[in-house]
Parts: sequence; C-alpha cells; structure tokens
Amino acid sequence: MKVVILAAGKGTRMLPLTKDKPKHFIKIKGKPFLHYLLSDLKTAGYNDFGIVVNYQKKVFEEYAKTCEFNITVIKQEKTLGTGDAVKSAKKFVNCGEFVVVMGDNLYSPEDLKKLNKKDNYCYVAGKKNERPELYGVLVEEHENLKRIIEKPQKFVGDLVNVGLYKFTPKIFDALNKTGLSPRGEYEITSAINVLAEQNLVKVVRMNGYWLDFGKPEDVEKIERFLNRANK
Repeated sequence: MKVVILAAGKGTRMLPLTKDKPKHFIKIKGKPFLHYLLSDLKTAGYNDFGIVVNYQKKVFEEYAKTCEFNITVIKQEKTLGTGDAVKSAKKFVNCGEFVVVMGDNLYSPEDLKKLNKKDNYCYVAGKKNERPELYGVLVEEHENLKRIIEKPQKFVGDLVNVGLYKFTPKIFDALNKTGLSPRGEYEITSAINVLAEQNLVKVVRMNGYWLDFGKPEDVEKIERFLNRANK
C-alpha cells in the first residue's frame, strides 16, 4: 500500500532552524528527522512513499535521489490545507487505497501496521490524551467514526486524532464536496466527516508512541527518545 506524507508547510514555529531548510531536514543524531519517519514506515511494511511538498521542493528532490527509500516528490501548488495536499497526491495513489501520515510526526511501526487494511473502509487513528480540548476528538460508536470535533469546548471524549489515516478513493469525492474552512483551507477532517455520515470510516486505537516535531525544543525531545529506543 502506498503512503502519502504531508510535508508542504514552512515550519514557521521552528524558526530559526527552518530559515534555510524544511523542518523535516533538521538533523537529529546526524540524520534528518524525515529519515526516522520513513524508517518506521519501512519497518511497518510500507515501501512506496509520495511526499507532498511546497516549501524548498528541491531539497526533497535531492534527498529522494540519494536516500535508501523509494520516494516520489509531489508538488502542492498552493498550501491550501491538508485536504488540498491529499488531492495533490491523487495521481500518485492511482485510485488505490493508501495511507496518509503527517510529515512532522513519529508513529510506532506497530500502530502504522494497523492501517494496512484493504477492506473498502477509511480509517482514522486515535490515541487517548489528557488534554483532548487541544485536538480534534474522535466520536465513535462500536469502532465506527461518527464525527471529528475540532477542539471541543465541552468534553465529548478523550480519543484524539493523531493525523494518521487510511483512505479509499472515496476520499477524493468527499474532498470535492467540502469548501474552505474558516481559516481559508481545505481540511481533510471535513472530508472524513462527510464519509463518516455514510458509515464508511472506522477508528483504530493507537497503543504505541506518537511524537510531534513542531517546536525547536522538540529536537532535544526526539533525540532523547531515539537514544532510549537505540535508533
């Protein structure tokens, strides 16, 4: 199954580390952060990667030529959100089922394997979190997703969206039915909610690690984690 990695952002929260490169190429233990994400995906059994990019596209292209992974670089013409990024990968996935991951997160191989399901359903990965109000919360019923509620002001659950998905080609029809969000982007979660109303989305619960790489202090955090894991 092909994997689409969303990596088009400029990483402004990572400044000044991203002044001259995407945050995915910030070095940790001598290797770019992206290496560790790809390694976990490969360990989980995935081998065909499409990386959706915009900022510093040439950096990704040079990496794709020299690294050990099978990478196709996909240009997102304008950074109009996660939904638009997934639409940019339509030709790459070639109407098959595919996995989507955020390019600035690390997920355990064990959890990544759980998304390798070819059964005509879409899947959203969720993980228990003590501060669900900071995330999109997955409202489910018997493993079926009912809705994703973004940053709810009232408690609706503590299973949060970690940005890890498996999609069928139906996601593209759903994306065509969604408009711009209040912040002027096409949100992948809006399209997922369209499919959830049709009972086409299931929830996978994560038991392993989930690490975000979004702020300069995360460099040290990820390095400590990798040292403990001997990676």
